[in-house]
Amino acid sequence: MSLYRRVDGEEQPFWPLGPFKIRLPFIHYRWEWVEFIQALILFVVSLAMIPLLEKYLGLPYEIALAYVFICGIGFMMPAFLGTPMVPGWITPAIPVVLLYLGQFTPGPEAIKALVALQLLVAAIFLFLGLTRLSSKVVAKVPDSIKAGILLGAGVAAYMGELKMGGRIPKTPIAIGLGSLVCFYMLFSLSFSRMKTENRLAKLLGKYGMVPAMIVAIVIGMLVNEYPVPDIQWGITMPAFREMWDYLPFSVGFPDANMFMKAIPTAIIAYIIAFGDVIVGTVLVKASCEESRPDEHVDIDTDRIHIVTGIRNVIHSFFAPYPGLAGPIWTAVTATVADRYRQGRTAMDSMFSGAGTFWISGFIALFILPLVSFFKPFLPIGLSLTMVVTGYLCIITAFKQIKEPLQLGVAGTMAVVLAVHGAAWGLGVGVVLHIFLESRLSISKNVEVPAEN
Repeated sequence: MSLYRRVDGEEQPFWPLGPFKIRLPFIHYRWEWVEFIQALILFVVSLAMIPLLEKYLGLPYEIALAYVFICGIGFMMPAFLGTPMVPGWITPAIPVVLLYLGQFTPGPEAIKALVALQLLVAAIFLFLGLTRLSSKVVAKVPDSIKAGILLGAGVAAYMGELKMGGRIPKTPIAIGLGSLVCFYMLFSLSFSRMKTENRLAKLLGKYGMVPAMIVAIVIGMLVNEYPVPDIQWGITMPAFREMWDYLPFSVGFPDANMFMKAIPTAIIAYIIAFGDVIVGTVLVKASCEESRPDEHVDIDTDRIHIVTGIRNVIHSFFAPYPGLAGPIWTAVTATVADRYRQGRTAMDSMFSGAGTFWISGFIALFILPLVSFFKPFLPIGLSLTMVVTGYLCIITAFKQIKEPLQLGVAGTMAVVLAVHGAAWGLGVGVVLHIFLESRLSISKNVEVPAEN
């Protein structure tokens, strides 16, 4: 129950604050126990950023864990400020960000480079959100370049997992079977049909990636690819004091040259994130308009931009993050939306599902037995996230393409981006678009030949 109760057909109660709509659990929306249980498992995906923080920024485990707590605070902000989607990283951009970070030495240099990137991403979000220009700007990006960015991110995600020394070659059985289960439950036609006919399948479908994660963990221990965890008891104590030595206030702020190097990656990250905004908006609107006339859900694209920009600013100064701060965790938002469609008795409000999930995930970070149990399995959480992201990127990329010429431009750009990084990929995409897709003519009497 909650202190305020929504009248059917109206908006979920809130406290207005400028462009934001403040909502708190038990006051403005009820606690959702299914999302609570789901978050106690899936919070491990937020911990899965730790290996990247250790490898690319040179952070000790305890400091990386403190970074995750800062990220957890950011994850709770969107539902608190009036955004109905479950937030996440800009996950498809992670392979591109890692290619960018690979140019710098782990430690102060890489931290400063990431601060530069995240501040640029924050500036883009805030500028376009405050000026309400977001839709107009992204609409000007050619479809072939959008597709090339997504396709390149998908290819880079798979390359990172499958390359020699990657997570899948190191533990192929656990992550391979876990990925297969994940793909089957999230994307297969047969499981989708099964959920309408079988109670167990319907129950498992509510928990998204959780069953695949559990399968991978169990198999990993059985075949000795992962050790049995050393479970510790008590409350997790983040190393916030020591974390200060790894922040820009101590290591220094980036110079102009670093900001220049970060521009192509920042542009690509924003374009990907805007695609996530569109996906999330369509997902939530479809759930509300088709199945839930009892609630009016206000989805303001500009508010989403402002909130995401604020989260990236917080990360820049207090926990620079390779995942950046993105508007949506697509897999969990889809799971929440699926349960939301089952009616008000199943989920009172879209905000109650989205809000409960990350508050629960943040609480889970303090439960030391959970954190210590999942510590050996962090590569599994990251790998499952990346392979699902790669799959979704490739699907979404092909949806952008309308003709073979665009596919050629997008495919070439994708390969260059995945191998050589954002600057080269974006440059090749722009050049190919101008020379191949623009309808140029040498003179008035020369016509552009029609495509075969």
